[in-house]
Amino acid sequence: MRRRTIIEIRQLEYFMMVCDLMHVTKAAEKLGIAQPTLSLQIRALEEELGVILFDRIGKKIVLTEAGELLRDHGAKIVRDMRNAKDSINELRSYQRGTVTVGALPSDLDYRISKLLIDYHTEYPRIKLKIISSIEITNQVLANEVDIGIGLLPLPDDRLIQIPLGREEYVLVVSEKHPMADRAAIDLQELRHIDTVMFPEGYIGRELVDDCCRPHGFTLRTIMETSTATSLLQLVKSNIGATVQPLPLIQSMDDPGLRCIKINGGAPYRNMGILYHSDRFLGHATQAFIRMAIAHFGGK
Repeated sequence: MRRRTIIEIRQLEYFMMVCDLMHVTKAAEKLGIAQPTLSLQIRALEEELGVILFDRIGKKIVLTEAGELLRDHGAKIVRDMRNAKDSINELRSYQRGTVTVGALPSDLDYRISKLLIDYHTEYPRIKLKIISSIEITNQVLANEVDIGIGLLPLPDDRLIQIPLGREEYVLVVSEKHPMADRAAIDLQELRHIDTVMFPEGYIGRELVDDCCRPHGFTLRTIMETSTATSLLQLVKSNIGATVQPLPLIQSMDDPGLRCIKINGGAPYRNMGILYHSDRFLGHATQAFIRMAIAHFGGK
């Protein structure tokens, strides 16, 4: 008689974490368990299935063919189980729960505060957890957040993407800057202006540099900082100008800043909501999405 194979969901979750990190010790740390315990669970899973799931090559581990098959099927099983738990918890909690949102640091600091206030006013029993990150796509794909508010489009079939609108970048200067009275400048003029910007590799910085490169230059950046707050303080102190989305600066409503339109191909960004196509979206999360669309203007 053929023996039935019984796989525990916990073992499968442990296996998937090792697949994600390809490192047993790091996977154990992230799971909050001891490394020997994790190794024991993986061995028990292999014994239950009667196959080897990982091969060791030097100090590295790689998936066997059987391991790759289990990873592909296991990802869907783990997601379905998580979605089932979320659905049951929502039914049981009667609108209590948590909505976790990933957002770009600059937008979290200034842009979406009113959205958070409005949502809490409408749904005071829902806990909002907002995570500041420039790796929103990875967070969504790893199910670390329910939804993300970031830049679109993203070439990934695993993501559902909802456009929120196109935002044009402008030159932002202090009221004391020599260009403070200008209404507009040509894109080419940016090559001659001292700027303070986010570091290279940040999404907003790359958008601007990518726009300037075809014209034979990149920004003359004299100082870099990784937070919007310090960046705008440097601009207000007239250390340099910066190039940022117009709606972001408008949301600050700071009389010490001046926005100058860029003619001749200004950089722009397309904002949007994204979530995993296999993610269960409860009523609280769906409500947040509706309010975000209204908050950004639904363009």
